[in-house]
Order: sequence, then C-alpha cells, then structure tokens
Amino acid sequence: MKFVVWVPLLIPLLAVPVARRVTARLSPRTAAWTLGACSALLGVCSTAALGVLALGGALQIAPVAALEGISPGLLDDRTQLTLPVGILAAGLLVGAAVAAVAVVARNWRELRAARQAAGTASGELSVHPDERPYAYALPGPFGRRGRIVVSSAMLRSLSAEEREVLFAHERAHLAGRHHLFLSCAHLAATLHPLLRGLREPLTYALERWADEVAAEAVGDRQLAARAIGRAALAAVAPEGRPRLVPGATCGPVPRRVAALMDSGTTRATGPRGSRRRLVAALLVGCLALSAASTLHAANELHSSVEMAESRTDFR
Repeated sequence: MKFVVWVPLLIPLLAVPVARRVTARLSPRTAAWTLGACSALLGVCSTAALGVLALGGALQIAPVAALEGISPGLLDDRTQLTLPVGILAAGLLVGAAVAAVAVVARNWRELRAARQAAGTASGELSVHPDERPYAYALPGPFGRRGRIVVSSAMLRSLSAEEREVLFAHERAHLAGRHHLFLSCAHLAATLHPLLRGLREPLTYALERWADEVAAEAVGDRQLAARAIGRAALAAVAPEGRPRLVPGATCGPVPRRVAALMDSGTTRATGPRGSRRRLVAALLVGCLALSAASTLHAANELHSSVEMAESRTDFR
C-alpha cells in the first residue's frame, strides 16, 4: 500500500489532459459520456485512496487499533509517516465531504428557487416577461418533466424558425438529463481539484450534443447555426439561473457555430488515426490503473489487518 495508494491521487495529472484530447475528436454525445465517466471514476478512486490512507493512519493509534483487536506494531505497512499522512488524508477527506455537501445543497437551493420563479403553469414552456434576452432548460424535480424557461425579449429577437431551433436545443438538454452530467463534474472537481479541467470540455460537449439534436430536428444545419449564433449575441446572464442549468447560449459559441456549419466529418486514417487510437488507449489505461490501484491498496490494507489479527491470536 505504500506506493500504489498514491496512484489514484496522481493519475489525474495525466488522465485529464489525455481525456480532453481524446474527447475533442469524438462525437458530442460520446464525448459527454466519456468525460462524465472519467470525472466520476477518477473522483471516486481518489476519494477512496484518501480513505485508505486515513484508515491506515488511524490503525496506528492504539485505541483505534484495539477496536480491531490488533496492535499497531503488528501491521506490515507501518512506517514513521503512516500516522501523519493518515491524519492529513483524513483532514482532506473531511474537507472534501463538507465541500461536496455544500455544493449539493447550493445546487438544490438554486434549482428550487428557479422552479419557483418559473411558476406552476402546465406546459413545457415558461415565458418570463423580461427585457433581458435569455433561455435555458430547467430540469424537473426527482426525474419529473422539466421546462424551457425563456424571456419575452429572447423570443422577439428570433424568427419563428430560429425559435424552433432554440426550443429543440433546450428539449435535448432536458431529455438527455444534461444537468446530471454537470452535477457529476462539479462534485468530482470538489473531490479532486485537478478534475476541474474536465468541466469546460464537458460543458462544450453537452452544448454540441444539444446543437446536433436541434439541427436534426429542424433538418437544417445552417438554420441551426444561425439561430444559435443570434441567440448568443442577444443573450445576457439572467439573475437566479442555477449553475447546473445548461442553455443554448452557453459554452464557446463560435466553435459551436463553426461545427454546425461543417456539415461533414472526416475519419482519421493512417498515422493520425493510429495516434488517436494510441491516445484513447492511454486514457483507458489511466482509468483502469486508477481503479486497479485503488482496489489493490484497499486489499493490501485489509490483508495487513488480517495478518495482524492472526499474529495477535497466535500470541
């Protein structure tokens, strides 16, 4: 456990830039799922590694070790640094837990306030009489159907065809439950600061996912690009908009418009395709190494405790 337990804490240094590079070449839907899975897995593994370090340190304290019926001196992985590292890991673990609870509570409050502001009228569309142009997809509580929140100023700034693009985009966010992807990324970044690097590409992938769905719904990529660009130019950030709520005007809009204008995609072949496959394999290796290292560290600690118990029984 002395060395392998550090792998899940350090692997994001490599995994995050590799994931950003890999997903830049994937379809938006695949990229979003990949980034979301990377955030979740790396966040869970790093937190579990801190837990293993904290538990290993706690077992160096005689009263704690006595609860397991062992003596700290009988543990195989005992070093002079085990206890101070365990104390540090426990502090980081508590801090991460408190921060995660605070993030969840804040997001819940923001969503509840936004739902109250949207009103209780039936229908998927909630039009706010506001001179500030904005639009976003507001998810419903506990898996219920969400609503599209749009201001009257935004509706006036778009033509009828462009409004259809806007609505299709927001429907895609609601149908795909994209706020859950963002919530996962926010929590992962709270658990491990290095994972903040995955939030921006994930936001972009989710917006591109909704862009493609909207373009397919209206059957005109040029119209979709024009509508997204016009809505973004007119939009302002509304007060009280939750952080987890996606919208058509989020993310790097020029890149999104350029992607919509590009009607075809080219598949990499030859050396370039081989490099991409190599980078993808590297990402898979990073994730597998993080998970395997976490399990191995936990198993080593468990085996050390069992060995100490057997020695105590033998005495």
